[in-house]
Amino acid sequence: MAVSQRLDLRQTQSLVMTPQLQQAIKLLQLTNLELATYLEGELERNPLLEPDETPSDETPSGEAPSGEDAAPASDESEAPTPDSADMARAETLPSEAEAPLDADYDPLYDNGPADEWTAGPAGAPTGGGGDAGFDGRGLDLEQRAAEPVTLRRHLLDQLNVDAHDPADRMIGLHLIDALDDAGYLRVDVDTLAQVLDCTPERVLQTLRLVQGFEPAGLFARDLRECLALQLADRNRLDPAMEALLDNLNLIAKRDYAALREICGVDQEDFADMLAELKALDPKPAQSFDAPAAQPVVPDILMRAAPDGSWIIELNAETLPRVLVNTRYHARISAHARTKAEREYMSAQLQSANWLVRALHQRATTIIRVAGQIVRQQDAFFRKGVEHLRPLTLRDIAEAIEMHESTVSRVTANKYIATPRGIYELKYFFTAAIAGADGGTHSAEAVRHRIRALINAETSDNVLSDDAVVVRLRAAGVDIARRTVAKYREAMRIPSSVQRRRDKAPRP
Repeated sequence: MAVSQRLDLRQTQSLVMTPQLQQAIKLLQLTNLELATYLEGELERNPLLEPDETPSDETPSGEAPSGEDAAPASDESEAPTPDSADMARAETLPSEAEAPLDADYDPLYDNGPADEWTAGPAGAPTGGGGDAGFDGRGLDLEQRAAEPVTLRRHLLDQLNVDAHDPADRMIGLHLIDALDDAGYLRVDVDTLAQVLDCTPERVLQTLRLVQGFEPAGLFARDLRECLALQLADRNRLDPAMEALLDNLNLIAKRDYAALREICGVDQEDFADMLAELKALDPKPAQSFDAPAAQPVVPDILMRAAPDGSWIIELNAETLPRVLVNTRYHARISAHARTKAEREYMSAQLQSANWLVRALHQRATTIIRVAGQIVRQQDAFFRKGVEHLRPLTLRDIAEAIEMHESTVSRVTANKYIATPRGIYELKYFFTAAIAGADGGTHSAEAVRHRIRALINAETSDNVLSDDAVVVRLRAAGVDIARRTVAKYREAMRIPSSVQRRRDKAPRP
């Protein structure tokens, strides 16, 4: 076969991932916090972009599931309040009568030069020998009362009073820093002794000292020691109670007969011991430094319309907006001297315009996907979780004529505030379970039925997995026993044997 060269012309179609397309796809799957961080970086890189700080009433909204057009959202906007940023953009400074530059100065709070300050209890500079804030002013009584008492501060105060030796204070400080959120000591004594270059006996001596701090039970190395410290603080750590603590595994198994024999007490005393044990706190540090629950900020807001349909709109608080400063571009381009400068400004303008269009497309896509989800799950919002219908990404993609991967990106880490609570968009996509009448049931709805059946059982009638299957099939759900067991374990519901022990009357 002869090898030769020739020139052919072929025409093909292919999808090219341009940088603009990659940016649009990336914006779809970002959360509101990630999007805000991304836009902050773009504002720093692109001089033609500026944040839109004025309220806008053009938020994309949709109405579902009645199938009608979206009802317009209420037009409620307030005039923007002038702030420091508006004053900073002014070309002239305010007059002395309007806003004196030294308005915050008060000679009564002048603590003198910085080299005369002294250190307070926490190392903060204090003028005149008292506590002070960053501005050098003393803290008044209201500020002291409002300051929350942390666990570390509470323990440091006790350490400064009870530990007289500086070495004991240093060891106690390391022990305090080694506490976990529950108040347990998560560092080995020998390891800490090597770090501090002291003997393990010295560390144990200091450990016994700090274990007497309030609240009782701190600095324990396991649950038994934590409960023993609390009982010792109440002067209730007798031999019978020590035997009970040594066999905590029998309490979990509800083997009360063996426990009474080990402790050597009668039924009445044993019931009192269990009541005392139940009154103890297995996590003594939880009363301090309670972390504030971070609320989920929804990306989409859903409310009922007067005609009984649903109104869907984006949350304006999580909808960052940017503007393209075309006036600044025109002014800079007019003074551009070189070709590189003109190309740079043109590229920045193109990038800014594309980012604005990509943000608008992202908002519109989220509204379309959320609106279709609400239409598909109308029965859930009106009647409850038992009426949640099976739904897949393909169902939504076919309804709004988008690709399935686009729907997956839009629903990732996006939350919607509904009259029934805040849900992630992924929550509404559940698998289908066949029904006895030929229909289908949502897996989430079936899990809800299983939980309801188990919660309604009594100590005399604990349902096994087979009994749950029988009741579900009677309700029209064709499900296997292993599926019931899988759902039960996923919901962290113990087996029927364990539930029967838990619901058995205590001695």
